[in-house]
Amino acid sequence: MADEVYQNYINGQWVDGYDVTININPSDISDIVGLYSKGDSGDCLSAIAVANEAFEGWSQSGLEQRKVILDKIGAELIARSAEIGEVLAREEGKTLAEGIGEVVRSGQFFQYYAAEVLRLMGENTVSVRPGVDVEVHREPLGVVGIVTPWNFPMAVAAWKVAPALAYGNAVVLKPAELVPASAWILAEVISRSGLPDGVFNLVMGSGREVGETLCTSANIQAVTFTGSVEVGRHIAKNAIDNMARVQLEMGSKNALVVLDDADLDTAVQCAVAGAYYGTGQKCTASSRIIVQAGIHDVFVAKMTDAINALVVGNALTPGVHIGAVVDQRQLDQNLKYMEIAKQEGAELVRGGERLNLDTEGYFMSPALFVNTTNQMQINREEVFGPIACVIKVDSYQEALDVSNDSDFGLTSGIITSSLALAGHFKRHSKSGCVMVNLPTAGTDYHVPFGGRKASSYGPREQGQYARDFYTIIKTNYSKPY
Repeated sequence: MADEVYQNYINGQWVDGYDVTININPSDISDIVGLYSKGDSGDCLSAIAVANEAFEGWSQSGLEQRKVILDKIGAELIARSAEIGEVLAREEGKTLAEGIGEVVRSGQFFQYYAAEVLRLMGENTVSVRPGVDVEVHREPLGVVGIVTPWNFPMAVAAWKVAPALAYGNAVVLKPAELVPASAWILAEVISRSGLPDGVFNLVMGSGREVGETLCTSANIQAVTFTGSVEVGRHIAKNAIDNMARVQLEMGSKNALVVLDDADLDTAVQCAVAGAYYGTGQKCTASSRIIVQAGIHDVFVAKMTDAINALVVGNALTPGVHIGAVVDQRQLDQNLKYMEIAKQEGAELVRGGERLNLDTEGYFMSPALFVNTTNQMQINREEVFGPIACVIKVDSYQEALDVSNDSDFGLTSGIITSSLALAGHFKRHSKSGCVMVNLPTAGTDYHVPFGGRKASSYGPREQGQYARDFYTIIKTNYSKPY
């Protein structure tokens, strides 16, 4: 099985690349998930060319045809969620339960947008000029370049590919080089869905080769990207040069505010789930926990007990709460930030060390710091690991100010029994998604998702709001003879 090479998918054909990526299980580095073709600039240009050709027919396809195809893709993903979820857990390191859940959610995205196909309504109105009628409707853009991250290798691809296809666009998908298996499985499912050749294409490979070509091509009408701020800014500049649309989901430093009147059990559950599940490798993770002084000490004590009960281990082992860090590079970065926090004067309550377990992998115990300030580097920069920092504040207003004092603004949360303060926080939190008595991580597929400041740029993702990115508005005037 390990000798089989999983190929790129271009114009309805499986195509070899110039090299292969060895996909390693971060929970057990002796386990090779598979060998995956590595495409180059030429492969990407070929995919873009055939996507442009296929777009003409797909953009004029019948709504029922699109609905049936998207429904079929979604149904297969959900039916095979246990099988595919295991592969996802093996290649990314998240627990098996999280992997299965991600595949189910991916299928739901396709089924949701299958229904959205039939809801794309236009408008009819009367011109200010007598006898002239006006029609306003939406049309697909063309070819959409999709660049996805390693932390949600199937879900992020699904929530970008599904609306792109639903609204009549063609697609070239470039997944993160670390996690090609999930994207390949998605492509394989799509290849049997009845979608016309060339409408969807998968080119695996490096960002330097495939990503750069995808984002600089004048034959790409839009680019949607999830990843780092640095890469997002680079993509935005390239897209503007070609007058292409761009949608960016980037970094975060999400805050969870815990007030004196909070239910302690709820606060701890939300903080632990938001900070550590998924190994903290979520853009919605709550890495800053802002706690009011009156509840601070007892909250820290209870949270420490909860963290001590968490089991770190192989992603496929039953009973494991936290799987492996995705690779050595990410683990090294996490450990570097641990040292930075200590040097800044943060007090380590527990965790943060590399763990040696039954299988050789990139395991790290969940870390909790206290006595931190919002000006520390550990609270300013995105770490993307199982590390949370507690910031003590005296009042609700100070908590709100500290929460908003960030270059990022993706999600935020507050734990309180006060309807007045919860309402005030929802109105004044400078983030795209606000959670009340819930973890900062966890969103629904039928409502918009995105942030402010350096977290996001461009139209929102998910729900009906996705149409603002994947379609362009046309206004038609007509006058009868």
